[in-house]
Amino acid sequence: MKKATKRIAVSLLMSAMIGASSAQAAAWSKDALRGENGQPLTEMTTLAGNGGLGSADGAGASASFRMPGGLTVLKDGTVLVSDSRNQLIRKLSQGIVSTFAGAAYKQDGKGFPVGDLLDGKSDASLFNEPQGLATDANDNVYVADSGNHAIRKIDTAGQVSTVAGSGLLGRKDGKGKDALFYRPTDVVVAADGTLYVADSLNHAIRSISPSGEVKTLNALSSRVVELFPGQVSPAGDFADGDLKSAKFNEPTALVLDAKGNLIVSDSGNQRIRYIDLQTGKVTTLAGGGQAAANKELHVSGGFADGSASDARFNFPMGLALTEEGGLVIADSQNHAIRYLLDGQVSTIAGASDRTTGNVDGIEGSAALHRPMDIGVRADGSILVADTYNNKLREVSLYRLPDGLPKDGAVKVVVDRKQIAFEAQPEIVNGRTMVPIRAITQALDYKVTFDNAARAVQLVKDGETIELYIGKTGIKRSVPGQEATVKPTDVEPYISQNLTFVPVRFFAEEIGMDVQWDEATRTAIVRSKTKLSK
Repeated sequence: MKKATKRIAVSLLMSAMIGASSAQAAAWSKDALRGENGQPLTEMTTLAGNGGLGSADGAGASASFRMPGGLTVLKDGTVLVSDSRNQLIRKLSQGIVSTFAGAAYKQDGKGFPVGDLLDGKSDASLFNEPQGLATDANDNVYVADSGNHAIRKIDTAGQVSTVAGSGLLGRKDGKGKDALFYRPTDVVVAADGTLYVADSLNHAIRSISPSGEVKTLNALSSRVVELFPGQVSPAGDFADGDLKSAKFNEPTALVLDAKGNLIVSDSGNQRIRYIDLQTGKVTTLAGGGQAAANKELHVSGGFADGSASDARFNFPMGLALTEEGGLVIADSQNHAIRYLLDGQVSTIAGASDRTTGNVDGIEGSAALHRPMDIGVRADGSILVADTYNNKLREVSLYRLPDGLPKDGAVKVVVDRKQIAFEAQPEIVNGRTMVPIRAITQALDYKVTFDNAARAVQLVKDGETIELYIGKTGIKRSVPGQEATVKPTDVEPYISQNLTFVPVRFFAEEIGMDVQWDEATRTAIVRSKTKLSK
């Protein structure tokens, strides 16, 4: 198949297969403001967690986590978090973090909580590195209790039970506790009550019937990798096609689409896969690459936005669907949140250089550290388990301020506030020109004029931005550094006894993001980052 034809096929496949699940997701980007690159304008903020290791309950940044690894949202909006290394299931409700299930009963030699397997009342039950979470139609909660190699259930009465698995690792089908798993990392619940499990280190997708019967759905890998001379390890493999012969490599996350079919983060293969349970076929939705047969445990990770077939990931994990049928992906080792829609992959949060960080901010200016799961709230905002930052983050769409006039006039918004000008902003040679005093006051800059040089000087914290009446160019001076001069393609000018300057050039020079929304004729000036505390 030629590449162009393949891209069209992938897009059609996505449209045909992935639908919105109203029980899981709400509006995301169908009405989103988009930047000049066509991507949604987003903002990431921290909902809870101070970044340190701990198990403190409380509001927002007063709470602490120890590697939160899974998320789910209850009908009432309560967010459940598998706090994996605290061996607890936590909840966030009305901004307050508390413990939902699990108990700390002892610590290891380093003072870290030790997990175990014990059923019973939620506040007396024990978990061991819990990961993926799911809820059924009645708000019963299911837990991929990874370190216990088991699937657990927390019912609405607060009783914890073991659905399948015995606490021993292995690979065996059977009923309930006779079945064996090896580090299951996610679970989802179908409408008929069937559970599907990403049995990660068995490289398998398993099903659990409502009566507790566990079955393996795909072919198991026989691939072996030589890690060091004389030392070998079992590894996953890759094959699309019939489900019974399909192969996976450390699948870590699942989501059910509107048709009741499975989308899988096939992490070791750096792919997003699709299991059509009606036809019994497995296909690749996005990602690619190939592992050296006997040399590499995983396909080499990469990073690329674009068509689904050309997109690249680095150990993609958590998945969630939006109302429009888009797929949100926690691209864990790229430290980014990706979005697959209409056969195209884009990055909606995460530093463009794909380094780790802990920064709240817009799109590529936000920084994460190994996000492992995501969820979608009723308002469409995306929740992120930012695992290695020990935080719960939120990605929401940027919104223009309410009441913005729907007319043909040029407007300027700084962050979420419309700026009132003494005279109407103008468009000159494709550039938005604004009276300088109002915009600089909004940005906390002091305006001075050098009549001899016919220069406008904007001063803040010792930094000076200088523009010249009737001349192009912009100069930036910082104490102790050599001044820099950058070209511009439009000149400041005086009109109506006011000085007009190009909003984009000086805003970008002071480190702000500038976008133009043609629908509302608005220049949007946004702060790029806000350091997380």
